[in-house]
Amino acid sequence: MSLSQAIAPHLPYLRRFARALAGTQSGGDAYAVATLEAILADPAEVEDTPDLRVALFRILLRVWNSVPLNEAPNPDSAIGTEANVQRRLEALPPRPRLAFLLQAVEGLSLPRISETLSCSQDEVADLLAEANKDISDQLATDILIIEDEPIIAMDLEALVEGLGHRVTNIARTHREAVIAVGTQKPGLVLADIQLADGSSGIDAVNDILSEIEIPVIFITAYPERLLTGLRPEPTFLVTKPFNADAVKAIISQALFFDRRSHRADSAAVNG
Repeated sequence: MSLSQAIAPHLPYLRRFARALAGTQSGGDAYAVATLEAILADPAEVEDTPDLRVALFRILLRVWNSVPLNEAPNPDSAIGTEANVQRRLEALPPRPRLAFLLQAVEGLSLPRISETLSCSQDEVADLLAEANKDISDQLATDILIIEDEPIIAMDLEALVEGLGHRVTNIARTHREAVIAVGTQKPGLVLADIQLADGSSGIDAVNDILSEIEIPVIFITAYPERLLTGLRPEPTFLVTKPFNADAVKAIISQALFFDRRSHRADSAAVNG
């Protein structure tokens, strides 16, 4: 296989990461082209690499740090959610921003981020923690927890408050969740699927989303009830037993990108 054939499947990811870094499509594409030119000048940098995407990202970051191809992005040139995201990115320090983008946008694991940024995994964890803290400072909000297990609910409450958010209510049933939202509208919902009285967290979330559009994160021991291969599926899903750092990261991503949730097809997820 030629080098161009090997690189081709990774080009969409290279462009996506470059555009996220630059803040504009044209700026990102210019950096992606400069990255490919650097590879043509020295193909040995990516030949026989075990992880070609990471190698491409490493070269992109080297180009990014050495060649000022475009001016600082102007958030006013974007609109809506795109503009909001760009402003939030610009508020993050450079290294935490890189780590956050590699995790949140590119979905890289800690070891792959470590390799991309040429630092230890502990340093990556610190960078991500700093990014999550900065994002929480920017976007502190009220959060509703829908969870019937008291210990898990307490763990989630401590985690949420540790990020600087406020828990408005902890609901154990479908009815309690709907009443809680009617009393005080949250900016984010953390929801289990199977609730105390046998009611469904999915139905509770659907009723909530019929009133307001907000991000929802499902935290459940039954992911198969949502990951059916049908649409819509949840944007954010955490499997129990959960890792606290993973939940923190997903909360930050949900608020940062402001991905609104939409009603699920109850027949699909329950059938």
